[in-house]
Amino acid sequence: MDISRAGSKPSARGPAEWFSGTVRLDPLFAAEAPSAAAANAVTFEPGARTAWHTHPLGQLLIVTAGVGRVQREGGPVEDIRPGDVVRFAPGEKHWHGAGLTTAMTHIAIQEAVDGVAVTWMEHVSDADYSA
Repeated sequence: MDISRAGSKPSARGPAEWFSGTVRLDPLFAAEAPSAAAANAVTFEPGARTAWHTHPLGQLLIVTAGVGRVQREGGPVEDIRPGDVVRFAPGEKHWHGAGLTTAMTHIAIQEAVDGVAVTWMEHVSDADYSA
């Protein structure tokens, strides 16, 4: 058995290459073989969001606070709230972030394939985010 204590791992600011706006990453657990799953609590300030990206085995988001937004490529922008669980399919291009005026925190869980858990792409434009 292994217990991870909240606050035992340092927070990090989300890199500008991957995020627009102010984002805080709080690691929950790293992948430990034979598992390839890892998770972070991610807090987005109002208007902040990820760049477009994919995950080789998909991603699961569990919204814990605030109001956020998500979009799958070709789909509408949708609001998400505490208790919502969002599942992105393997290889599905998507983004997620805070609401226009409200911060949002979610737990993001994804698995790596050959050490790669995410492929980052272009930033989401203000027009697409506000749609």
